[in-house]
Amino acid sequence: MPTEILMPALSPTMEEGTLAKWHVKEGDTVSSGDIMAEIETDKATMEFEAVDEGVIGKILIAEGTEGVKVNTAIAVLLEEGESADDIGAAPAPAAAKAKAEESSGSEPATGAAATPAPAAPKAADGSRVFATPLARRIAAEKGLDLASVTGSGPHGRIVKADVEGLSASAAPKAAAAAPATAAAPAAKPALASGPGADAVKAMYEGREYEEISLNGMRKTIAARLTEAKQSIPHFYLRRDIQLDSLMKFRADLNKQLESRGVKLSVNDFIIKACALALQAVPDANAVWAGDRVLKLKPSDVAVAVAIDGGLFTPVLKDAENKSLSALSAEMKDLATRARDRKLAPHEYQGGSFAISNLGMFGIDNFDAVINPPHGAILAVGAGVKKPVVGKDGELAVATVMSVTLSVDHRVIDGALGAQLLQSIKDSLENPMTMLA
Repeated sequence: MPTEILMPALSPTMEEGTLAKWHVKEGDTVSSGDIMAEIETDKATMEFEAVDEGVIGKILIAEGTEGVKVNTAIAVLLEEGESADDIGAAPAPAAAKAKAEESSGSEPATGAAATPAPAAPKAADGSRVFATPLARRIAAEKGLDLASVTGSGPHGRIVKADVEGLSASAAPKAAAAAPATAAAPAAKPALASGPGADAVKAMYEGREYEEISLNGMRKTIAARLTEAKQSIPHFYLRRDIQLDSLMKFRADLNKQLESRGVKLSVNDFIIKACALALQAVPDANAVWAGDRVLKLKPSDVAVAVAIDGGLFTPVLKDAENKSLSALSAEMKDLATRARDRKLAPHEYQGGSFAISNLGMFGIDNFDAVINPPHGAILAVGAGVKKPVVGKDGELAVATVMSVTLSVDHRVIDGALGAQLLQSIKDSLENPMTMLA
């Protein structure tokens, strides 16, 4: 029976996407791993690969279509021996099927990446095992119990590659215990609170304005930051950091590194200082995980990068172990690909701590919103000349940078946050120690 190819969830926050480009046309033969399409998610443009082999019988969603919901049928795949005339027998798209089930009062099916043929096998607990027709045929020929096979396709679907190398004796036994029940997902926050669009537009009736629709990235930012401010108990710690020693040290280093084409920025030093501080104060290197705290060992530091229409927070993993020049090169590469929307999900997911630097825009100080599940974010302002009182009481002029540490009180208490910020300050005011 023809198999639907569904719109995949290519990022954790993706609910819909744009089918930017098809790399196949009707009648083309595809194999597992072939690039079939380019899909724009809320974060990036990503390639969508085939998970099984067959012939593209029909393309259901045209190239350039926006707002395609995840799990919507976008094409139909025919297996060996099937023709386009069989497409009428293909299962109904997920949305239509769910509507039919709702009207009949039955429970909707969940978790399938594609609807299998009628002869779908059952697991020991009676639940359906989802597999492609080709995978089922291979399993039948080999005498494999598909209930004991772990699928690598979308949503755990069993595909050809999962059964090709198995024999009946080598197949793992199905677990005797009943599967754990997944926790119900938390309700998604609204994109905005307060009056609705119609009510706000009514206030400006007769006034000239331009209405701008939200793209996927802006919707995600709105939802996540609304969630962050509503659910995370923020508190704020502020310090002034004198940069004169750092500026001199940076100038000396850049002069020596000039022949290698390396130029360190102040932000590179801030990343390194934060990474070392998370090691010096390990209890602050933590994230909130719903009903517990996860304490990380490496310093995975996220850095906010502004792009057209939004921002990314690429993560520099194991930053405590990398040299300043390595951090600088990696940050430049991540920032460039972020602006081109070419980052893979693993490059902007995770981390326990983030940095948002608006000093380059002349902002003296500000309070940043924590990006869940991070435990803290450092807001960095501009370095400006200010009068300061020296250790001996003399008045002098110094370059001072104001920073604000936004902290999740569920993860980090006040004294612990103060220790973390003190460690960051110590490294930046004594930059030579970052090379030790």
